[in-house]
Amino acid sequence: MITLLKKEITSFLSSLIGYIVISVFLLTLGLFLWVFPSEFNVLDMGYANIEGLFVMAPWVFMFLIPAVTMRMFSDEKKTGTYELLMTQPLTDMEIILAKYLASLLLIVFSLLPTLIYFYSVVELGTERGNIDFGGTWGSYLGLLFLASGFAAVGLFSSAITENQIISFIIGMFLCFFIYTGFDFLASMDFFGKVDDIILLLGIQEHYTSMSRGVIDSRDAIYFFSVIAIFLLLTKTVLGSRKW
Repeated sequence: MITLLKKEITSFLSSLIGYIVISVFLLTLGLFLWVFPSEFNVLDMGYANIEGLFVMAPWVFMFLIPAVTMRMFSDEKKTGTYELLMTQPLTDMEIILAKYLASLLLIVFSLLPTLIYFYSVVELGTERGNIDFGGTWGSYLGLLFLASGFAAVGLFSSAITENQIISFIIGMFLCFFIYTGFDFLASMDFFGKVDDIILLLGIQEHYTSMSRGVIDSRDAIYFFSVIAIFLLLTKTVLGSRKW
């Protein structure tokens, strides 16, 4: 399993698309946080805060994470190495976990440089260090949970098709729906008194809760449940080859 994990990470980092994806992610966030005049611009806010990073990052992740995961199984199927992979002395779940952890580590790798933004705000404050450290680290933790959920969704999307572009589109759509779809459904009068329940089914509500710096066990359980559901769905797809 560790060997497969290393292989996936090396394969991604040895390809040009890997660096393009990470560069686009950092460039997009950097431009909105420091260059483009907007409500997210740190310099225009007038106070030490990188809240804009945690507002925009989920939307950028909707494109970044499917781009990272789209090749995990799709490329194996297209190149014909899928059957060879399945003959390895690994269970389906071990293969899935290796690819999932590889995806997650790559996402964390792309997220780490954003700590430079955090450090810059700490240093630029009128009083050095005048920033809500607890809220910021809570937001980073929420973003990590969000990325973990999106990675599980992207891995499932990659398992159901051998076309990387289709995998990317499906993954992007599912991430978008899970993040905003339930909020849209909850805003409709049709569902009446169950609006609050529908709202809790979406990732955005739980991510927003964590972004306030409040670590609630219910939010953590929700994210773990989303991850488990999509990893099990991926296992079901892989197991269908035996039917």
